[in-house]
Amino acid sequence: MASPPTFSDFPEDVQLNILSFLSPLEVSAFACTSRRFSSLCGGASSGTLWLAMCHRRWSPSSSPRLLYRTLDRWENLIGFWRRVGASAAAPALVFFEWGASSIAASAVSPSPGPGSYGVLKVPFLWMGLSPRGDPLCFLLRPAGSRSESPSEPSDPDPIPVTVSFMGRNHFVVEEDRSFDADAQEEDSVESTSPPDRVMSEIYEYFANRTSPNGDKSFRRQRKRERERLGRRGRGFDTQHFVKISNYYPTLSRPLQGLWKGICEDMVLDFFLVAYDDVGGMSCRRVGEMGSQFSGYSSVFWTSNTAFIESPFPQEEQDIYISRRHIRSVASSQRNVEREVVSRILCINSSYDLVIPDLSGDSGNFRNVEGRIWEYEDKTFGFGFLRNNFIIDLKPIAMDGRILDTVDKFCDRCTL
Repeated sequence: MASPPTFSDFPEDVQLNILSFLSPLEVSAFACTSRRFSSLCGGASSGTLWLAMCHRRWSPSSSPRLLYRTLDRWENLIGFWRRVGASAAAPALVFFEWGASSIAASAVSPSPGPGSYGVLKVPFLWMGLSPRGDPLCFLLRPAGSRSESPSEPSDPDPIPVTVSFMGRNHFVVEEDRSFDADAQEEDSVESTSPPDRVMSEIYEYFANRTSPNGDKSFRRQRKRERERLGRRGRGFDTQHFVKISNYYPTLSRPLQGLWKGICEDMVLDFFLVAYDDVGGMSCRRVGEMGSQFSGYSSVFWTSNTAFIESPFPQEEQDIYISRRHIRSVASSQRNVEREVVSRILCINSSYDLVIPDLSGDSGNFRNVEGRIWEYEDKTFGFGFLRNNFIIDLKPIAMDGRILDTVDKFCDRCTL
């Protein structure tokens, strides 16, 4: 009696078709089982496999060129972006990551709790593809985030938007007013009908969009969405975001990146440290406050990036010892006592020179001189000689995920 055929007995095109039903993680695990399967998943045929997976997951009827162009552009969205302008309706910082069959952006902000390093991560923007390969984009807002008038409840509905790209480092979010048009072709109804509840359901929508009775139910849902949007007549401010390309430190730029630290008022702030092309370094605050300079305001700038190495002069030891940590990034008091400074950087200017109107006596050198203390665990703190405290900073994200996230469940978070 002949033994049943194994997976290896099937032709390569059949094998690739079977593998296209797997997730990328499952394909990677399968490729580790043998050298032959590793070649199958990562060799010359890998392009065919991944294209088949993209079609199965995203948009079966779209052209390969359109699908590749869209996903390549969305791949560039992964990571952090900051708001440009002072729009109160837009978050100052957003973080993009892949979902099951979409890409989603979360608004990232400091936890409101005093003295906490926690980070809030709230759904902000959802982007998927219709069966024809057209982008579907919806702005997500939690209930209570905005209200048309004090007597009306806030709008819990998703807002259909368009996301336009201006190069690779700037995108614009605008309301999609064509969604409210009274007359639309029937075949466009299915591609613009979002689910009505929470984010997980929008994944289910795409998973079940080919169900036998899906067309009629989605058309009814689309009609309800159009009627509801027409009654509300919402306005929406255009929002601009630019990419934060270097939000991780490197060996040559150890202070580069997005950091968070608790300031003198015990409120958590976000800081962006960037190196320039002429050997200098700047630190700016990325925040939600409404003053003229607070949304993306300067903290310090220095032309000196040469560290003082250990052993340190007695004067530098005295400067460090005489200051207190507002709140150390160390996990316990014992670790605070054992915290070791590995290097010291002298900073020679602060926001007093960048925004003179906000300063006191900028002619006093000690008023604008400060220090950055890098610790052995690669975190760091900074302070100015005019103050007696140190603001210690730790990373906001690491290895593609946001650290210290605080659960904040919104039972009416909109999609």
